[in-house]
Amino acid sequence: MDMETLLQYEWNSMWPEFTILLTAVALSLIDLFMNKKKDRSLLIWLALAGIAVAIVCLVLQFDDGVVSILNETYRLDSFAKAFKFLMLIGTGFVLLLGVPDESTSVRGEYIYLILTALLGGMMMASSADLITLFVGLELLSLSSYVLVGIRKTNPLANEAAFKYVVNGGIATAITLFGMSYLYGLTGETNIYEIQGLMGSDVVTDNRFLAVFAFLMIVVGLAFKITAAPFHMWAPDVYQGAETPVTAFLSVVSKIAGFAIMLRLLMVPFVFAPGTGEIITPDGISYETLLVSVRPYLVLLAIVTILVGNVIALRQLNAKRLFAYSSIAHAGYLLVPLAALSELVFEAVWFYLTAYLLMNIGAFAVIHVMSAEEEVTVASFAGLFKRAPYLTIAMSIYLLSLAGIPLTAGFIGKFEIFMSALGTEPKRYLLVTAMLAGTVLSYVYYFGLFVQMYFRPSKRQTPVTISNGVTAVLAITAAGTVLLGVFPSIALTFIHDHFQFLEIFNP
Repeated sequence: MDMETLLQYEWNSMWPEFTILLTAVALSLIDLFMNKKKDRSLLIWLALAGIAVAIVCLVLQFDDGVVSILNETYRLDSFAKAFKFLMLIGTGFVLLLGVPDESTSVRGEYIYLILTALLGGMMMASSADLITLFVGLELLSLSSYVLVGIRKTNPLANEAAFKYVVNGGIATAITLFGMSYLYGLTGETNIYEIQGLMGSDVVTDNRFLAVFAFLMIVVGLAFKITAAPFHMWAPDVYQGAETPVTAFLSVVSKIAGFAIMLRLLMVPFVFAPGTGEIITPDGISYETLLVSVRPYLVLLAIVTILVGNVIALRQLNAKRLFAYSSIAHAGYLLVPLAALSELVFEAVWFYLTAYLLMNIGAFAVIHVMSAEEEVTVASFAGLFKRAPYLTIAMSIYLLSLAGIPLTAGFIGKFEIFMSALGTEPKRYLLVTAMLAGTVLSYVYYFGLFVQMYFRPSKRQTPVTISNGVTAVLAITAAGTVLLGVFPSIALTFIHDHFQFLEIFNP
């Protein structure tokens, strides 16, 4: 590729990625030359400034059309913009959680590893090629492995990092195995080229291999979104990692996982909203592959919802409880995909927005409490007397996670519920699993309410909250209530700026 061709590309479409990359490189160099005893808090604020600039660059691109560069491997469409927007905001909250107070310090590598993981997620959202999808996935994964084990002297962190690396490596191999079959069947790595060849004679004659490739890719990506039964790593990793890292894995990494899953499953496997058939050049009509494997997606969603909620009932450690809660929410997010709803993108994006607010808020509360001891369910006893504002914020998050009206979580679940009922045939099995999972979740969510308001506390000292955590609590609690009372704010924002069906246009 010559220099003239390179200069013709619309590189401004990658400004958000360039901003994050330059910020990460600059912070790593600053950290390298800073005095080892000097406080690294400045690096967090510089990272937040970089994220703010990236958000501004992304917002300025909202009304632009679809842009494809680098031989169609990088694609900026509404789908990519929507998911990058959530990832940037989520990472900003995570960095605010890491702002140290007088008694704590921060490691420099923690900050720029968060940024490189974010960069990997953003590349996944914009990738239109199997190779760049994999590169983005690995950049996110490798950064996350190091972040989990960054406390080298902590046994739980060491165990968590080891399990994460082993499980992640296996999942990556399975995903690559599925991608290799796609390439073997079509001779292409670009997912839009693959989409155009799914009706070819080679694919139709070897349809079982295409189904096998689909299932391998689903298994590999199910690990990234913590879908059961590929969730085994999540509780140990969530417990062993530092709380801001746990919040990042629970929210930002999950958003990136759903971005790659939606693009990689819905585009190459030929699903166009409102139709379940494609016509070959010979005039032969047949069911799209994604429609034919729908029962597997339905089973995956139902098992994930039930496993997450049932096992959460027995958890005593707060991080492990929210790990299984996160698994259950991954199941809810799989429902629109399993139902092949026409509103799959809108429903998933809105629920991820609500999930970002309520889950990062909940981990912010756990982060505050973990300064004193390992946080268990019993640690919440008497919290209202020690920290009433913190308890009120946690109550908002729990109500939203449980799907109680006037919270963002309720609107998100309602959107997903209606997306399943709005399909033909109606997915009553998915809806029943959602209802059962929601009722089960009331037991452990409201168990925390009992501890906070009605159990005596063993500690009498007030809880201290850093300025960064205070900002996160205020924004996420207000956002959770605001989107619950006025959901049209987000829904109008979606319709005005994101034309999700652009994802299907080559």
